[in-house]
Amino acid sequence: MGRGTTSTGTSTRGATTTATPGITSTTSAATPAPPGAAGRRTAFALLGSIQITLIYTLAAPTVPLPRIARDFTLQRSDLILLSAAYGLAFAGLLLLGGRLADRYGGLRALTAGLALFAAASLAAPLAPGGQALLAARFAQGAGAALVAPAAMAVLRALFPSPAAHARAMATWGALSVLGATAGNLLSGAISALLSWRWALAVPPVVALTALFLAPRLLPGTAPSRGRSLDLPGAVLATGGISLVGYGLVVTDAHPWTSAAVLGPLSAGAALLAAFLLVERRSRDPLLPPRFLLDRRRAAALTAVALTACGTASAFVLLSLHFQQARDWSPLRTSAAFVPFAAALIACGAAVRPLTDRHGARAVTAWGLATGSAGLGLLSLTGLGPGTPYAIGLLPGLVLLAAGGAASFGGAAVLATEGAPARDAGLAGGVLNTALEFGPTVLFALLLTLGDDAASLAATAAAFAAVALIHLGHRRHARA
Repeated sequence: MGRGTTSTGTSTRGATTTATPGITSTTSAATPAPPGAAGRRTAFALLGSIQITLIYTLAAPTVPLPRIARDFTLQRSDLILLSAAYGLAFAGLLLLGGRLADRYGGLRALTAGLALFAAASLAAPLAPGGQALLAARFAQGAGAALVAPAAMAVLRALFPSPAAHARAMATWGALSVLGATAGNLLSGAISALLSWRWALAVPPVVALTALFLAPRLLPGTAPSRGRSLDLPGAVLATGGISLVGYGLVVTDAHPWTSAAVLGPLSAGAALLAAFLLVERRSRDPLLPPRFLLDRRRAAALTAVALTACGTASAFVLLSLHFQQARDWSPLRTSAAFVPFAAALIACGAAVRPLTDRHGARAVTAWGLATGSAGLGLLSLTGLGPGTPYAIGLLPGLVLLAAGGAASFGGAAVLATEGAPARDAGLAGGVLNTALEFGPTVLFALLLTLGDDAASLAATAAAFAAVALIHLGHRRHARA
């Protein structure tokens, strides 16, 4: 143990109680056996609720943004940063969160992250001004960065066999789109009926409930005490990802050649380059180069980031279009996304059997192609002020929902396939980094096009390109 760290060991039903700075836990020397079938279903439901809430929190401010801007006198650039703050902190800290989950055990990291997430989520709806709300969003992202990979580490303990874990991941992937949909639907309805503050009050309720239930329903995971935290790598990765993301986000308010953009982009790129050098020389790297050099995994992570970007783009751009160009209320805006939610739930239920029958690669490619068609339709017909909803918007939304459910579900299986149990937190961290990278960094890049229809069309083209890559990998695997 290091200086300043104390450890005590006492027997409790064959387990060892270990106290480490900030984390006190009880673990077995070996990974505990997963619960029975009923217990696994209950545990999966709890973990799924947590994952949905993390993505709900990302999307929750989208529909109420105009009201938040009015209450706090915020400009468009302020709103973009407010929308991105959660995702920037989330993505920047996820690799460190994954290592903490692997080193200290998934359940302990999960409860610690839930505590931070709950505290920040309580502060968000009580924020007296825009700066306080921005700080709360950053803190929420930090807590989520620990919760998300820890939840996936626990999920791996629940379903230790590769086949069972792949089936669980097929369902898990669709939960992210469901969380984003819930964030838009519920936040709009709650904002219209009560206030946007009540829409932001949903996450702390779920987080506090999960914090109470997690130790009672979820299995512990054996920590990897021999692994280092790789603090140099963690600092470089966090700083690099956050600065690059911030630099791209502020391009909506500043030209590319300005110091406000070039400064953080250059600094972030330098930190990421240093991170790669440090990781190559590290004995126990935070992100082993081999993990991303797997072409299948790299293509899957690209699909995750792109699908998240496409879904977020459609929600944000259409939400603003409905309320600003069509003068719709938040409640009517939320109602416009109900068919999207219905299609998502229906198609999400089919992802698992389709993956079992046709393989995750085929499902991912099909999802990207379908999502491309949906985004293409929205770019052509969805943004005209006089375009009827049933003709110009509904078909594109339904196709995007079907494609998003399939793409997320299939890609989640591919992104975590083959990762050893000791790297479950790492796999979860990398997957969720891609998930947060899409709605923040990629979406910020799209905004620089300056035209909403062009942004949707560009995303549709990217969907089609990545679908072709997955089809190529599938044919190569068959050869």
